[in-house]
Amino acid sequence: MFVRIPALTLTAALAVALALSVPARAQDMKGMDMSGHDMSDMSMSGDSMMDHDVHMDNGNMKNMALHMAFTDLRPANDADKARAAVLVTDLQHALAKYKDYHVAEADGFKPFHPELKQQKVVHFTKNWYGLKAMFTFNTTEPTSLLYERTPDGGYKLIGAMYTDRKDATLDQLNQRVPLSVARWHRHINFCFPPKGADMKTADWTKFGMGSIATKEACDAVGGRFYPQIFGWMVHVYPWETNPQLVWAH
Repeated sequence: MFVRIPALTLTAALAVALALSVPARAQDMKGMDMSGHDMSDMSMSGDSMMDHDVHMDNGNMKNMALHMAFTDLRPANDADKARAAVLVTDLQHALAKYKDYHVAEADGFKPFHPELKQQKVVHFTKNWYGLKAMFTFNTTEPTSLLYERTPDGGYKLIGAMYTDRKDATLDQLNQRVPLSVARWHRHINFCFPPKGADMKTADWTKFGMGSIATKEACDAVGGRFYPQIFGWMVHVYPWETNPQLVWAH
């Protein structure tokens, strides 16, 4: 159930793809070092996940739509709103100490590819929590913490990311975070350069979050196609004052 391909190579390639293929911003798309998911098809690895809070310009929004799949919003109801509100409150309390990112690092949250300066938001992931998230859900143990870079070279805590395994059903996702309140997402239809290719010189307008989004097109350029990478994930920004931005997607 765990890693069967070189996880670090593939996740690093994906990080490069996302960092190099898109230059301007989409607040809610970020990455993953969530661990514990099956990397045999790049669902998630016991090593690390990847960062998908990337910067995008309007031209790349079209490509992003080729590689993202979201759950549909279910009809709103008071029970779900109340459940989500409790979750957010619990998370605020649990994350308060991590406003100091040094404390997060000491507790095992590690930044994913912090050297990729194009990323305005960096995921600090705790692999143990990612592994546990495959089997159980704890509102106070998000797989990743979302930090925004600050001008002084530090990080400001803005949110967190929950994860679930790749094959989780909609009802199972709903049991964790109600689908009437939040939209879970997953990463789909990724084509990576041929094995052995130089990731830094690859054409990321086509690969990664680029224009290639089918196996046929990927095969035509000798790439490696993955129908889905990693598992399901959902972002939460518990300190947002606008309720519509708490579960932004």
